[in-house]
Amino acid sequence: MVGWAMHLKLAGTGLLAVVLLGMTACGGPPQWVQRGSGAFNDKDQKAFYGVGSVVGVKNEPLAWDTAENRARAEIAKTVQTYTGYLMRDYAASTTAGDFTRKTEEQNVERAIKTVATVTLSGVRPVDRYKDEKTNTYYVLAKLSLEDMKNNLERVKELNAEVRDFVRRNADRLFDRLEKEEGRRGVQ
Repeated sequence: MVGWAMHLKLAGTGLLAVVLLGMTACGGPPQWVQRGSGAFNDKDQKAFYGVGSVVGVKNEPLAWDTAENRARAEIAKTVQTYTGYLMRDYAASTTAGDFTRKTEEQNVERAIKTVATVTLSGVRPVDRYKDEKTNTYYVLAKLSLEDMKNNLERVKELNAEVRDFVRRNADRLFDRLEKEEGRRGVQ
């Protein structure tokens, strides 16, 4: 009888070890870390999400603050971004005398500048995750579509025509963005 109880105890301990190992193997970052920033439907509520991260900062409160600020910046980029693009292209071919000697040169330059400047009220951090292996801190921030619409009421820089257009078309534009992201495989 003692032998049987010992086998049962060992089997239970082995089963517990397998379950714990399986749970550890299934771990990893939350889905929002992999999905990234963007506009998504969350339980029938449309919202903008920003994922911010920082790696290599040893001061933990500073790391969390940095990741949160970067999450807010991701939402700002989604809501309002200005991109300036400049490309200059120069090519020349020079021949001298009998056309057997020639010189060619070309120069191509490209400059891209992206700026996001927006005041957002109602952006809230809703989740945090620390990857212990890489010492990376992640923060998920959220701005509901309703909060964004309410922000429009407060913004004095927008003229009435633009504000009314955004208010009238916000839901339709959000749906279009969501469909486009779905076509491109963005979850």
